[in-house]
Amino acid sequence: MYKKIALLFLTLMSCESNAQATIPIIPKPKYLRLEEGSPFTITKQTVLIAPKGNLEVLYLKDLIQKQLGFDLATSSTVLKSKKCIELTLNPLLKMDTEEYKIKINSDLIHIEAANFNGLFYGIQTLNQLMDYYLKTNPQIPALTIIDQPKFKWRGMHLDVARHFFPKSDIKKYIDYLALYKMNVFHWHLTDDQGWRIEIKKYPKLTSVGAFRKESMVGHYNEQRFDGKPYGGFYTQEDIKEIVAYAQQKHITVVPEIEMPGHATAALAAYPEFSCTGGPFEVATNWGVLDDVFCPNESTLVFLKAVLEEVLPLFPSEYIHIGGDECPKTRWQQCAKCQALIKREGLKDEHELQSYFVSQIEKYIHKKGKKIIGWDEILEGGLAPNAAVMSWRGTEGGIAAAKAKHFVVMSPGSHCYFDHYQGEQKTEPLAIGGYTPLEMVYDFYPIPTELTEDESHYILGAQGNVWTEYMEDFAKVEYMAMPRMAALSEVLWGKDATSNYADFKARLQLHFSLLDKMKINYSKALFEVKAKITASTTHLLQVELIAANPSFAIFYTLDGTQPTTHSLLYSKPITIEKNTLLKAACFEAETQKSAVLEQKFEIHLATAATVTLKEEPSNSYKANGALSLVDGMYGDRGKFGRDWLGFSGKNAIATIDLGSVKKVHTITIDVLSSPASWIYYPKKITVSYSENGIDYSSERSISVQEIEVSKGIVKVEIPFASLRYIKVNAYNQGKIETGKPGAGEPAWLFLDEIKVE
Repeated sequence: MYKKIALLFLTLMSCESNAQATIPIIPKPKYLRLEEGSPFTITKQTVLIAPKGNLEVLYLKDLIQKQLGFDLATSSTVLKSKKCIELTLNPLLKMDTEEYKIKINSDLIHIEAANFNGLFYGIQTLNQLMDYYLKTNPQIPALTIIDQPKFKWRGMHLDVARHFFPKSDIKKYIDYLALYKMNVFHWHLTDDQGWRIEIKKYPKLTSVGAFRKESMVGHYNEQRFDGKPYGGFYTQEDIKEIVAYAQQKHITVVPEIEMPGHATAALAAYPEFSCTGGPFEVATNWGVLDDVFCPNESTLVFLKAVLEEVLPLFPSEYIHIGGDECPKTRWQQCAKCQALIKREGLKDEHELQSYFVSQIEKYIHKKGKKIIGWDEILEGGLAPNAAVMSWRGTEGGIAAAKAKHFVVMSPGSHCYFDHYQGEQKTEPLAIGGYTPLEMVYDFYPIPTELTEDESHYILGAQGNVWTEYMEDFAKVEYMAMPRMAALSEVLWGKDATSNYADFKARLQLHFSLLDKMKINYSKALFEVKAKITASTTHLLQVELIAANPSFAIFYTLDGTQPTTHSLLYSKPITIEKNTLLKAACFEAETQKSAVLEQKFEIHLATAATVTLKEEPSNSYKANGALSLVDGMYGDRGKFGRDWLGFSGKNAIATIDLGSVKKVHTITIDVLSSPASWIYYPKKITVSYSENGIDYSSERSISVQEIEVSKGIVKVEIPFASLRYIKVNAYNQGKIETGKPGAGEPAWLFLDEIKVE
């Protein structure tokens, strides 16, 4: 009987919530119902009611001041003659659920929760309701909201090592987390390019390690530097101030002190904790560097002393120790490391890293804390009380959960906000990858491979903001927002009625609040999207899609900028010759999107049938096999969504031209970007056939030839008659020692195969 009642309640919740989907509350409440009755009108005479000592009422008072310009009076008792906004702690509600309830009628806005963070979340919802409803008059309709989150860890990360941001920016970032009811701020404080936290026992960590002589500019492949000294750090008083600020917003700050890799800034200050003794300088380039902490006793003493000062500054349960991307090159050549491996009976350098992590874990555990690290800490065995942050896909998180370790999911495919989020040709420079808003929203932190019991070890997830290509906070805002909003709804817990179209509709209404907060959020949501397909007659068809159905799309095919006097899009465009397509969304006479610009180069294989032996990674699947013959060439400086990416696998493609044709040149595009673990194939072979059975002898192109051609590989053939072309690009496999990503599977990026 109870199960039936619960099922009925959940069904009603789902139906009511869906009925009010256009009310732009993010994350979407579990239950929202518009009630009959008059709305509540906020006036200067409205009184805020809360028990004495309730700091949430002061926060609400400040929000209303910002929204309406009213400085409302406060009271600890209900005033029957006044219209009131009341905050109540209800001990009958479950303390551990973060649940809150809002009831609004003509006389009262009542927010209740079991604890202060629940009240705070209710205030955030009221803040969004005020922004939506009070644009024209200060009235909020009668309604009921019952709401609580699904996941305990609802986090956002920020890297301040590559680029440093002052306290005021960090506080803004915390405000953005609070807006979306996120509760963990993962603060990446140390890396090769800078040490950002004061350690009094080791002052050179900041006097030396916090400053570099210059910074990389442009993309990594360009290897350009600005020649300008750069740096900064937070004093321990700064840290205390920011942690206290976050606590007021019910956000836990989890610090990250990278070890044993990503240690160049620390080694520049104290080279004696390396394997070679240095000297070193704070890194000026991005990527993975070979010089790491030497995991011997003196280094452990040093790092424990560092942590001795770090731990009291952060009341968080977890301390993040990094553990990722630690090349073993120096350890393999280090007599001290090899002696330690022998003495401890370790199998190899991977077990040496596990030994190192376990020593740090024991120390932190004695201090009443727990460690969390990137999924590489699984290699060689996981320390007993360690939690795992899974970034290289979900496999590490699955393995940890099955071993009964707690997990925070943060796969690069869905949670890396340093990737492109829109059309890369109009987006600012990013590290690469393509993680649009819809991909973030479609993420679900609990893998299907886990049993119900194992799924309980998934604490939640977080979005990561790595700042190699974010030189100021405005760029951080642009890359994080509104993807942070999408992730917040994932982590709050989407129900069965939640869908991207619903979220997108609410988000567009919600943008007014971000405008009011002067946030430099991305407008990629409004961009025109081009869906490329092949017709039955082997011609390219381009379907243009507007973010908002009410927007009109105007386009040109002659290279001119689109206006409302250009061609109005109404049906898919057929591309029959070399064309420069430009398109944009318009609302009335106002352009709402950046201009989509796409060049098409037609050749003999354009829109041909392509068969792939191995499928590309989900992170880099572009438009599937058609991407190899769609007449569009991937941008080498912005390798986002136009390339097919294969992790550790060969790229093997067979092209069917549809009929026998005379061919003299086959050109193959491949990419190299070692900092991102993307390497040229070790060789490429090409063969061809008239019947698809009997192939010519393979033409082989070595990696040296590929390097000389800078990835644009031309294969000349003597005007052969052929229908089928087979291209095999051989992956480098495991990345060699001494190169970025050593020991990991190499990425192979392949794009257009041009046939002439």
